[in-house]
Amino acid sequence: MTRTVRFHELGGPEVLRLEDVPVGEPGAGELLIRVDAIGLNRAEVLFRSGQYIEPARLPARLGIEAAGIVEAVGADVTGFAIGQQVSVVPAFSMNDFGVYAERAVVPARAVLRRPDGLDAIAGAAVWMPYMTAYGALVEVGGARAGDTVVLTAASSSVGLAAIQVARSVGAVPVATTRTRAKREALLKAGAAEVIVTAEDDVVGRVLELTAGRGAEFVFDAVAGPGVVDLARVVAPGGTLFLYGALSGEPTPYPGFDLGMPALNMRTYTLPETTRDPERLRRAEAFVTAGLSTGVFAPVVDRVFALDEIAEAHRYMEAGSQVGKIVVTVEH
Repeated sequence: MTRTVRFHELGGPEVLRLEDVPVGEPGAGELLIRVDAIGLNRAEVLFRSGQYIEPARLPARLGIEAAGIVEAVGADVTGFAIGQQVSVVPAFSMNDFGVYAERAVVPARAVLRRPDGLDAIAGAAVWMPYMTAYGALVEVGGARAGDTVVLTAASSSVGLAAIQVARSVGAVPVATTRTRAKREALLKAGAAEVIVTAEDDVVGRVLELTAGRGAEFVFDAVAGPGVVDLARVVAPGGTLFLYGALSGEPTPYPGFDLGMPALNMRTYTLPETTRDPERLRRAEAFVTAGLSTGVFAPVVDRVFALDEIAEAHRYMEAGSQVGKIVVTVEH
């Protein structure tokens, strides 16, 4: 038996329960991981509340990102050994696996060897943000030196990683934030400019910063009606990536309203990278290189204990964090 977070009904953080559940042995293609730290993701809030793109099968588990130690290796698994330090990356359905637990069985294809010197908290905080930013901006978008990248929800773990990823390829990250409260933190994180949406004209500022050219990329976690203005700042032939839907509102296609510009608009989700072995290999190499040179440094906002999981979810929903929320597991 292992302590595992589950929920038996959809709802707020109060539906989360810490229960003793059989963990079982890893099957073919699987690993049993002793979980030391868990990286929280907004997808888990949506899954718990019934708003995710995939409905939860109750009782349901949670968690797609963690760091820990290999305790058992299933059949047909190569490249992993008992005692090895690893990280779990989002590459599976939470209806099949979940890492909010003291121990968890996970598919080996979703596990990466943790670089030396990367502790469990950092190992649970690094992969999802950096791989999301890399996968969209570099793998799909082909961002290059001199490109301008406009980032919404820039104080999130993905937004902060995107600032560093953009910088690493010579691009210029322009962060947006609702109020001035996080402006200094974003500048310190490496943003070339910070646009406060409650005070500034976003379209005017981006065009001013790019000498009227517009941004080669917009990396948007909000979606909803705001995409119309974001589309106005995309340079001809540029790309508007939608990787989240924090607004909770319907998202229009702005091309018709804007006179049919040469606008590329596409969604991006991390499984595009993590479920493709070659893309995952390139993403792992890119992030590992950034970590080894110190160019990438995951930002952890706050750490909770496993028995504080409901409080951790409340904190995430409040939206005041700058960086990643991590939950640690005592053994």
